[in-house]
Amino acid sequence: MVPAETEAGILAELRRLRARVPQLSGALAASADGLVLAQDSAAAEAESVAALTAAALGVAQRLSDCTGQGGFRELLVRGEHGYVATYAAGEAAVLTLIAEPRVNVGRLHLEARRSSVRITELIEHGLGRRSGPEAAADHPDRS
Repeated sequence: MVPAETEAGILAELRRLRARVPQLSGALAASADGLVLAQDSAAAEAESVAALTAAALGVAQRLSDCTGQGGFRELLVRGEHGYVATYAAGEAAVLTLIAEPRVNVGRLHLEARRSSVRITELIEHGLGRRSGPEAAADHPDRS
C-alpha cells in the first residue's frame, strides 16, 4: 500500500515512540481498512490487531459522529492487563499501541499524538500528497 521507503520511515517512528514510552509492548500502524503498514512488536498477531482496529475504528467513527463530537481522533481501551490505544493518522491510517498497566496515560497520549502526526506526514509524502495551507491553495475545493 505504501512505498518501502515510507514503510521504513513509519517503522523508525514506531521505534522512536517505543523508546520515548518504554511501557509500550507493541506499536502498529495500519490502514483504516485493516492492512498492516508497519509494526514494532514481538507479537505475531499484527494482522489480527490491524483488522480488529479497523472494526473498532468504524464503530468509534460512527459514535463520534452520532454524538456530535466531530471526526475520530483517538480511542482508549483499558483492560485488566493494560491498555490498547488507537490514534487517527490522517484519514487513511491509524496508530495502535499496546501498553502496560503502569503506563502514564497522559504521556502516552502526548507522544502518540506527535507520532500520529509524523506518520500522517510520511504516508502523505509517500503517496505524493501534501497537506496544509499550500495544498489547500492548490485545491480550493479542499479548503
